[in-house]
Amino acid sequence: MTKTMSIRMDEENYDFLKKLSNEEHGDVSKAVRELVNKGRLMLAVERYREGKASLGLAAELADLSLGEMINVLAEYGVRSHLETEDYLKGLENLRKAW
Repeated sequence: MTKTMSIRMDEENYDFLKKLSNEEHGDVSKAVRELVNKGRLMLAVERYREGKASLGLAAELADLSLGEMINVLAEYGVRSHLETEDYLKGLENLRKAW
């Protein structure tokens, strides 16, 4: 489901969005949605990098699966916060689940 939102912004940002949408042959609404999606991704990467978000929370912020988030973090050169013990515990939990 989509929702409609009205926002206020300064003229410089509006002009930027207008220019961006013209370059992409779209409309301003589409440009805003793309920037919000990219902003969510960057927020997730930043918070994970700073240790303020777990892998699961980062994936949730970015609206990605865990696997996709791991790939994104790798693309941005972000090292994993997982220690060997965490990995081994995850494997043990997986074995119990099977």
